[in-house]
Amino acid sequence: MNTVWTWVKKAWHWLTSMRTALALLFLLALASIPGALLPQRSLNESNVNDYLESNGRVAEIYDRLHFFDVFESPWFVAIFVLLIISLVGCIVPRSLDHWKAYRTPPTRAPRHLSRLPLHHVGTTERDFDDIKATALKQLKGWHVSEYSPEEDRAGAYSISAEKGYGRELANLIFHLALVAMMLTMAAGAMVRYEGQAIVVTDSQSPYAVDVEQSQEFCNTSTANYDSFRAGPIFDGTGLHPFCFISHNFHADYLPNGQAEMFTSDISYAVGEDITTDPETWEDYQLQVNHPLRVAGDRVYLQGHGFAPQFTVTWPDGETRTQMVQWEPTDPTFFLSSGVMRFDPPAGVFPDLYERRQNQLAIQGLFAPTAQWEGENGELLTSGFPQMRDPAVAIDVYRGDAGLDTGRAQSIFELDPTLIHSGQLQRIERVNLEQDESVTLDDGTVITFDGAAEFANYQVSHDPFQVWVLISTVTMLVALVGSLTIKRRRIFLRLTPGADGGTQVEMGGLARTDRAGWGPEFDRIGRSILELPDADEVEEDGLVDDDIINVAPR
Repeated sequence: MNTVWTWVKKAWHWLTSMRTALALLFLLALASIPGALLPQRSLNESNVNDYLESNGRVAEIYDRLHFFDVFESPWFVAIFVLLIISLVGCIVPRSLDHWKAYRTPPTRAPRHLSRLPLHHVGTTERDFDDIKATALKQLKGWHVSEYSPEEDRAGAYSISAEKGYGRELANLIFHLALVAMMLTMAAGAMVRYEGQAIVVTDSQSPYAVDVEQSQEFCNTSTANYDSFRAGPIFDGTGLHPFCFISHNFHADYLPNGQAEMFTSDISYAVGEDITTDPETWEDYQLQVNHPLRVAGDRVYLQGHGFAPQFTVTWPDGETRTQMVQWEPTDPTFFLSSGVMRFDPPAGVFPDLYERRQNQLAIQGLFAPTAQWEGENGELLTSGFPQMRDPAVAIDVYRGDAGLDTGRAQSIFELDPTLIHSGQLQRIERVNLEQDESVTLDDGTVITFDGAAEFANYQVSHDPFQVWVLISTVTMLVALVGSLTIKRRRIFLRLTPGADGGTQVEMGGLARTDRAGWGPEFDRIGRSILELPDADEVEEDGLVDDDIINVAPR
């Protein structure tokens, strides 16, 4: 039992040593590198899937090592927890030691002050009590202790003073703030949530089609988001209710196509005001890095893209129109890819099986400003990110598009198994500009109506964000204090002279870097003896030793 307890104490002492804390801090930084270099599932799962498909065995090994979930991995959490325990184990004993040191009077002056790094000796005609009062006044703000001749090592009245306790205090505050920052970040990760909502909105482009679908988003249910992720203890019931309506989206571009600014005008309401007339809602202009802060949440304008619109007209005259956002594959000129699926009207194919075999699917590319390349000028690319001449290059499929299987499908691409199995067969490949149509073999007409722009809004909630900021600022301020404050000691020994004067002997000792301490020590000595400053001595052409005996070592 004693052996086990001995090993436990050794392990605790090892864990709570500053050397171990520094090693764990370095290890935590090292463990974060894969999270910065590799895609993370918590941020973009599709990028992780693409990486797995492209890198084979290496990607599988990375996945087993949790390199795609670094900050949720067991080994990262273990390092994080051990670092916090180590820091707390270091800080608590140091805090107690610092408190005891502050409460303890400064130690008595050594017998031989001349052996200290800084040493002054001087005499004055002023009496003992006057010099004593002057010395105590000059040392105001210092931690001072007086010793009688019986207590002094050299048998004379002495004063011991120490300053710079704030250095160790700042160092402790720095480490406490570091722990607070890590704890608040961890707490925020437990209860935070973040969701993405895509809203097709009006555009200022003359080529944009009118948007008939709702442009309103409400933070009342997680089901309203296109994607949503939250901390492990957030159950989805603590959303702050608010709604906003996106009135428009506008992007400013430089001549080379580089985006300069994204802007979206919205109206919003919070709580019970949601039920009021939207005309009375408050207006706000969302821009990049200018989020809307409402109900404890932040609404960011994160990105944008285009939503093409197609109209399918069946031979009996019935029509179906869809507008769906497509994914930008080119982030510069916004060449986008996507899919649309159409279920025939019930009257065209009364039999359910036959109707399922005649579903239509459109898959292809959209260019906001069409640019045709290739040998025959039929390869579609985009020449500018703004909608100036929209066009599409599409493949039209007929067959079972999987609309009624109950399985989730990507809105950006068709299920390749449906194509490989023959359930979907391509019946047309065509390029269409706005308002152009293609007629299928059965007389069905597909028309490309144009496109509208969509805006991607991100709603973020982290109740500990302010505390992370406070602890971070406190940590930086404390770090500056621990680097600039200097711990130093000064000793004065006053000996009354036979003729009524007083001999003053001073010694100085720096507990840390002595830079800047020598001039301060010299200034205190000259002030006590009421001697001129060193600059005045040089101007009068005197030798410093004529004024005060200075013996730095």
